[in-house]
Parts: sequence; C-alpha cells; structure tokens
Amino acid sequence: MIAINPLAPHTLAVMELFGGLPPSALEGVAALARVRCLPKDLRIFSQGDDGVRAHAVIEGGVRIAQSGRDGAQVIIRFIGPGEMFGTVALFTDGRYPADAITIAETLEASWSEAELLKLIHLHPQIGVNLIRIIGKRLQEVQERVRELATQSAERRVAHAVLRLAHQSGRTTFDGVAIEFPLRRRDLADIAGTTLHTASRILTAWEKAGFLATHRQSLTLRQPSEISRIAEDAPQLMQRT
Repeated sequence: MIAINPLAPHTLAVMELFGGLPPSALEGVAALARVRCLPKDLRIFSQGDDGVRAHAVIEGGVRIAQSGRDGAQVIIRFIGPGEMFGTVALFTDGRYPADAITIAETLEASWSEAELLKLIHLHPQIGVNLIRIIGKRLQEVQERVRELATQSAERRVAHAVLRLAHQSGRTTFDGVAIEFPLRRRDLADIAGTTLHTASRILTAWEKAGFLATHRQSLTLRQPSEISRIAEDAPQLMQRT
C-alpha cells in the first residue's frame, strides 16, 4: 500500500458523509485524512479488530463480509466511490463487525475516532449525514430480510442486481454496466441463495438477453426486464 497526502478538498464534496459542507470545512476534513492507495484483495481490517477508523472509498471498491461462529461467511455490502464503511463501529463496541477487502485497486481515506468526533463537533452537518447514511443502510437490511422471508430466489437475485446497478451502474452502449468486479458467489451471498441457483438464474437471463456477463463484469442489457422480475413477474426459476 502507498500513503498519499494531501487529499484534494473537492474530492470530498461528492462523498455522502461530507455533503453540504462549504469549501473551507472540506479543507479541514481533507487535512485530517489519512489517504492510501491499496492493491486488489487487500484486507483493510478484519472482523473483531479494534483501533477502529472511519473509512471512505475515493476510487475502487471494497467488499464487506461477516463470518459466523461456524466459519460461514456472508457478504453484507459492497462499498463504492464516495461511500463510507467501518464507521458504525465507532459508536458501538469499538470493534469492526465484519471484514473489509478491496475488490480492485482502491484509493481510500480514513479518520480516527477522535478526528471524526472533532469534525462532527465543528460541522454538525456531518453528524446529520451520518445518521442519514446509517438510516438508509438499516432500511436496506430490513428490505433484504423481508425478501429472504417472502420472495423466490430469482426475485432476490433481481433485487440484488438492481441495487448494485443503482449503487455503481454506468450507462454504456450495451446497457447499464456494474462497475464492481462481481463473482457469481458474491451475488449468491447477497441474494441469500446457493451458487448453483444464482448461476442458473444468471445463465437463464443471459440466454433471454436481459444481461451479459464477462469474467467478473455484469451489464444489464434490459434493466426493465430485471425490474419486472424483481417486482412480481412470472418467474424463470423455481423458488429456492
């Protein structure tokens, strides 16, 4: 990893945690940031680690995964440019609740607990933004729990694909490309199904022309069809 300083204040303006701050405040935030360029597949922190910091992705992406006592692991979320991660632990037990691993070469900024609390004191808008971020992520978790309890595997995979497209989608000539490198295992974990089932669903959608996959890239060629499946449509696959 390579340490990089200083961070350009305008880079922070598009970050969810610092939205609405004036340029002078962004300069203060940037001055306190620790900035690093991280290689792909680097473990930034592990579940249970202390020494918690508030992290943000500037470029690249991070996979957040949590393990149970039996060693089984589930992907909680992907973090894209402009998004925060690891922050909740600052306000709970001071230990990271999950692993954070880069999914591509990633430019990351972070702040210590003392630094973040100082910034919140100086700029209350940061605290408001943080509550909004936590609220949105709690809402997403509640939606995923409801989907697991009430929906078929195909609809859950459709919701997972649409969330990722909304989070990091880029419009291209072929459709909407998800900029995260995605393994089928990742989609299976997010959707709460097996790798076999997720693969069958994606293969069926590819044959129908709804999406295209190449290595670890995924492009929605017909987002409206994926939305139709997510919302209630006649299903291509059996509930699993």
